[in-house]
Amino acid sequence: MRRKPSFGRRRGVESEDADEAVMTRLYREHHDAVLAFVRRYVSDRHRAEDLVQEVMMRTWRSLDSLDTSAATVRSFLFTIARNVVTDAWRAEQRRPRLVSDDPAVASAPTTDELERVIDGWLVAEALDRLSAEHRDVVTELYYRGRSVRDVAERLMLPEGTVKSRAYYAVRALRAAFEEMGVLR
Repeated sequence: MRRKPSFGRRRGVESEDADEAVMTRLYREHHDAVLAFVRRYVSDRHRAEDLVQEVMMRTWRSLDSLDTSAATVRSFLFTIARNVVTDAWRAEQRRPRLVSDDPAVASAPTTDELERVIDGWLVAEALDRLSAEHRDVVTELYYRGRSVRDVAERLMLPEGTVKSRAYYAVRALRAAFEEMGVLR
């Protein structure tokens, strides 16, 4: 059997004023106790305050069925608080957790590193498409940073031949990149 509210809720200004007065009284009398109850389960004070506000909102929504003159108001508020805390805990369990493993995050490759690795693979693939003579000249000039004279002495070629092989090797690399779909 449903208890009769201690006041009648009618539509209109009087009803809204009565609801506001009742909620103000409930808040003043029971806020600290409900907050202490919620704080047993929620360590963050701001989060606990938010949950107490949710308790008060749910109480306001069910004000028609609440006998505010009875001694059971506090137990009613604690029941709502328990449900609100349980709902918040369940919602938190469904949310994914942030990764806090700093070594794992630090060892993950960045976008720049990935691009560098991919570029390295593309260049290696393009170099494999060159003839051995052209590849040797490109490797000595561009990767080892040697001068034309040093490359000529190292490969036992005239300097003019090194220059022409470098010219044709660069053209062949450009063609290889275009075949591979790399447009730069």
